[in-house]
Amino acid sequence: MTDALRIQDLTVEYKTRRGVARAVDRIRLNLEENRTLGLAGESGCGKSTLGRAIMRLVPHPGQIADGNIYINIDEDIPCKKGDIPKGEVDITELNEEQMRVLRGKVIAYIFQDPMTSLNPMLTIGSHFVQMIRAHNPEIDKKEALERGKAVLEGLGILPERVTDYPHQFSGGMRQRVMIGLGMVLRPRLLISDEPTTSLDVIVEAQILEQMAELKKEFNLTMILITHNLGVLAQTADDIAIMYCGRIVELASVESLFESPQHPYAQALLLSVPDVTKPDKKLVWIPGAPPDLVDPIPGCMFAPRCPMAMDICKTQVPPLGESESGGLVACHLYGGQ
Repeated sequence: MTDALRIQDLTVEYKTRRGVARAVDRIRLNLEENRTLGLAGESGCGKSTLGRAIMRLVPHPGQIADGNIYINIDEDIPCKKGDIPKGEVDITELNEEQMRVLRGKVIAYIFQDPMTSLNPMLTIGSHFVQMIRAHNPEIDKKEALERGKAVLEGLGILPERVTDYPHQFSGGMRQRVMIGLGMVLRPRLLISDEPTTSLDVIVEAQILEQMAELKKEFNLTMILITHNLGVLAQTADDIAIMYCGRIVELASVESLFESPQHPYAQALLLSVPDVTKPDKKLVWIPGAPPDLVDPIPGCMFAPRCPMAMDICKTQVPPLGESESGGLVACHLYGGQ
């Protein structure tokens, strides 16, 4: 199976008044085509920063400090400032004009809050026209609008609503619009950041079902960013648990839910209610993640870990193979 995405030692840093905060720390990751990877963890663990880094959209004052991001492209892509050849391309070496061509067409991003991501001064139809014509200027406004209508209709929104503005839509419908904007150019890799935030459970289920249908219809490779493990249980093939900018466990969704290896992954699962087990005792994780500007030595989770050993306080555990066939970064497993 071909990798749609391959990340090598990716590091993203933010310069602050207090110093440099490393939000993504030397991450290595391979994502096969047509699979869905879930990124999970507490707020501030680096999930969204990783997703934005893949798009080369890390907000100022952040920057990609080191590493490589390889995207597999199945055809030559013309660009005024240097054509992009098919095959595996390191997007960290592309210029901004080349990235503009890739964004939306090869890699698309569904942002977390559709109300702030959509322009309140533009109709929904204008959003689609701008998106389509930015990448295909040969397409006229009328045809672009018709394409937008077709995408919206497929997501359960009446085509005539292209003349409405974002504030005239409900939260669930705005989220569908964002999904439509992400899908209208039929990208190969779709990154979705908290697609069901602030939605009720019924609308959440509808959104997840539609995303699953889109993945199947267009053979999408997806990255789903969320702190809701229940969402990932329904949608992901593999799950990467992040903590303080690092991946601490990577496993198939079945393995992670049946036998989590890392103490942090175990604690996250114990904190999720289970309606099939009404007597289940919920567990909370004491403390808070350490300061990324002044990081502690050793394992970042050690101060909060009930199974921490002396070695955890001095040495960073490497990410190695686990007994379940995934990857885990923990000294409990012999520093594999």
